[in-house]
Amino acid sequence: MKLILLIIYFAVLIGIGLYCRKHATDVNGFVLGGRSVGPWLTAFAYGTSYFSAVVFVGYAGQFGWRYGIAATWAGIGNAIIGSLLAWVVLGRRTRIMTQHLDSATMPQFFGQRFGSKPLKIGASVIIFIFLIPYTASLYNGLSRLFGMAFNIDYSVCIILMAVLTAVYVIAGGYMATAINDFIQGIIMLVGIAAVIAAVISSKGGFMAALDGLAQVTDETVASTPGVFASFFGPDPLNLLFVVILTSLGTWGLPQMVQKFYAIKDEQSIKKGTIISTLFALVVSGGCYFLGGFGRLFSDQIDIAANGFDSVIPTMLSGLSPILIALVVILVLSASMSTLSSLVMASSSTLTIDFLKELFFQKMNEKKQVLCMRFLIVVFIAISSILALIQYKSSVTFIAQLMGVSWGALAGAFLAPFMYALYAKWVTKAACWASFVFGSVLMLANIFFKESFPVIMQSPINCGAIAMLAGLVIVPVVSIFTPKPDKKLVDDSFACYEEKTEVSRKTALGR
Repeated sequence: MKLILLIIYFAVLIGIGLYCRKHATDVNGFVLGGRSVGPWLTAFAYGTSYFSAVVFVGYAGQFGWRYGIAATWAGIGNAIIGSLLAWVVLGRRTRIMTQHLDSATMPQFFGQRFGSKPLKIGASVIIFIFLIPYTASLYNGLSRLFGMAFNIDYSVCIILMAVLTAVYVIAGGYMATAINDFIQGIIMLVGIAAVIAAVISSKGGFMAALDGLAQVTDETVASTPGVFASFFGPDPLNLLFVVILTSLGTWGLPQMVQKFYAIKDEQSIKKGTIISTLFALVVSGGCYFLGGFGRLFSDQIDIAANGFDSVIPTMLSGLSPILIALVVILVLSASMSTLSSLVMASSSTLTIDFLKELFFQKMNEKKQVLCMRFLIVVFIAISSILALIQYKSSVTFIAQLMGVSWGALAGAFLAPFMYALYAKWVTKAACWASFVFGSVLMLANIFFKESFPVIMQSPINCGAIAMLAGLVIVPVVSIFTPKPDKKLVDDSFACYEEKTEVSRKTALGR
């Protein structure tokens, strides 16, 4: 039954990829689906790109173990800050200005908005450096689940996932990923709900499980009785940093922000905001909520020997074969949807913003699409090799680099991108300052971690601080650096003043 479900699932993904080939004949179609993607597809594409096996297996297990039921705050933060506010603050303006500037990627936006090729190239280099290890991290967590369900080698899982993702992304581009993300999102919603119900039932129901969690003590974490079943858990400050990194971070991640480029119309933004928020509340809130009960299984878990990645698989190991099959497809869906989003962002950025800009200025649309398809293969191959190296050896450097990717990307891009949509006074120098500060700080966190203050030695805390610092750095540097060209800025912001006719149900009129 598990194998049959997987085969059906893979066949559907590839079939959709082949069906969507007609939408992927030019750059606009391949990268943005012709800017005609509706609310459901966009919202699910945003949500499934947001949550991967890293969240379900890694973060849910790790933070659930550390903070107990209070880890659910991370899921709530993801829904409110990472989804609702991201759509409200960035969605509409991103769609309008990126179309006006004719930009298909985040570096292209920076280049057009500030009239700077170096800024565009600099942003593409940062994305290239930090998306590769982030992509490799998506394979983490799958090994234990596949081993538990099928007793097959992790290497087979990596190759299978890589090949299938490559097939449908190369064939159908963004539209294929959006439709597949929708299907994968439905699987994630159903899977999370079923798994939570089954795990909680196995411990006697919600109140019995919560009571059992209240009895758990760990003197190394906190001496307060019942702290793992409390509202804020044993370490509210570090929990706050987790919420900031995993929630606010989406505002500066290129593969997330580029979802707004492709939205069809005004109604799609309004509906997509609601759908995306509810999706995040169920999936992310459900993941962290489930992980919060991890310590009820402490008699079966050895964190010192097997790490936090063993928490969730252990919790699920007693489920029925059908539920385990659903979990495997759930985690595979989460990982493949995020992987497809990342390789699309990487290949489009490297092609449009780096190779075409520096070496092949006369590259036509057909060759750009061909180049992107080739680079998708390259990126997936590199990420697979990195994942295999980490699996086959005791290399920890790759894992460390994975941890800083999110913080570096969001720390570099969040502030300049958001301010550039709203404020005319943002300068090129301010963008460079944010780019350099965010990426260098996170790289330094890898190599010189011991020199950092204790609170910043964690990549999570350091990444959150990088993001917040950028919100201060950009306006401060803008005050003391040469003002941007007035004509360039006025041209960029003219899109917000363009007149458009709407029906009476949208605006009352005179």
